[in-house]
Amino acid sequence: MFAFNANGKTPIPPVANVDLPRFMGDWYVIAHIPTFLEKNAYDAVESYALRDDGRIQTTYRQRKGGFDAPVDVMRPVGTVRPGTGNAVWGMQFVWPIKAEYVIVHLDADYTQTIIGRSARDYVWIMARTPRIPEADYAAHVERLKALGYDTAKLRRVPQPDASPAP
Repeated sequence: MFAFNANGKTPIPPVANVDLPRFMGDWYVIAHIPTFLEKNAYDAVESYALRDDGRIQTTYRQRKGGFDAPVDVMRPVGTVRPGTGNAVWGMQFVWPIKAEYVIVHLDADYTQTIIGRSARDYVWIMARTPRIPEADYAAHVERLKALGYDTAKLRRVPQPDASPAP
């Protein structure tokens, strides 16, 4: 049984375990319910690297409004919450606030993931490639519905060479 959090929603369930070294690297943002900083993102990629102190250096890059826009970069730092199988992080954009970051889906070969939040306000569908098969995307949307997300708010992120996969 889950306890309710401050906004009255049950905590979003994380995956059981994440192999952090395997999770590191580049992830293309396929779709999201964006924060205000990502509303018109193009070519969005989130990159993770383990730091010597055990935290996760994150580099998020995007182009605002089109592929020809300059690259905008944010560098938050993630801290894994102990006892969560490495699946729940605090993502710090500004000190001292750490935003909840929960890995709610991760495929067995670490090529597709979904990052969510208990508030069900933001979500990111990401992949190691700039496109995924439509059947995979549809399955992710169904997962998000089951988790309590309003999937009508999902926005596909334009990626270069991202024509629909077969």
